[in-house]
Amino acid sequence: MPLPHIIRIAILPFGMVNCHLIAGPQGCILVDTGLPGSEAKIGRALRRHGMRFSDIRLIVVTHAHVDHAGSAARLRELSGAPIVGHAGDIDYYQQRKTMTFCSTGWFGRLFLKTGLMRQPYTPFQPDILLADGANLDLQRFGAAGAVRHTPGHTAGSISVQLAGMEVMAGDLLASGILLGGIVRTGRAMRPPFEDDPHAVAAELQHLLDGGAHTFYIGHGGPLRAAAVARHVQALRALPRRPPPAPGCRH
Repeated sequence: MPLPHIIRIAILPFGMVNCHLIAGPQGCILVDTGLPGSEAKIGRALRRHGMRFSDIRLIVVTHAHVDHAGSAARLRELSGAPIVGHAGDIDYYQQRKTMTFCSTGWFGRLFLKTGLMRQPYTPFQPDILLADGANLDLQRFGAAGAVRHTPGHTAGSISVQLAGMEVMAGDLLASGILLGGIVRTGRAMRPPFEDDPHAVAAELQHLLDGGAHTFYIGHGGPLRAAAVARHVQALRALPRRPPPAPGCRH
């Protein structure tokens, strides 16, 4: 199977919020869906590359935060493609519970005050709901690779690992000044929110051990393996403390 072409779609300027297309001869896989109302930008990106919504064969929602899941329901309507997500985030996909946000620093605390992360989106039930330890082979969707459960950012965070050793890692890590940014985009950093940094470190190390060399992420990037390895060491050095809120580990 030919190696796919990875296309980054900037939902907000300077890589502040990204979606990605994994494009191949049989169509494409959309990884994340942006904020509510992002379908127009995604549609324009598809057209620039000679595709339409109907060419989307699968929608991967890496986790339930609004900047990744916000347009999932609408894009399913437009494309007819199934959505894959993980059971760990099911209450949030369906908007039955309010998410807990575990800030990683002053920017996360300030960002929460804007209200952006708490805005509602159209609830949805994933068509393919992964359980712990389950993977989804992407062969039938036109790509060589798999969707894997990679918890830590949220309980239900998932990533796409392609046979070419590229990874769509969602918010397992970020880069750039503030969020995405225009400088230091090749240097890994913690995203504004993160449930369990030690779990994130373990998942990133597992991906590195499997040969991953390029990480495409929701904010900034892409990142090379060396930058990710340094980030893993920084996460492992963080002290373990009692969680200040449900779902958070430090």
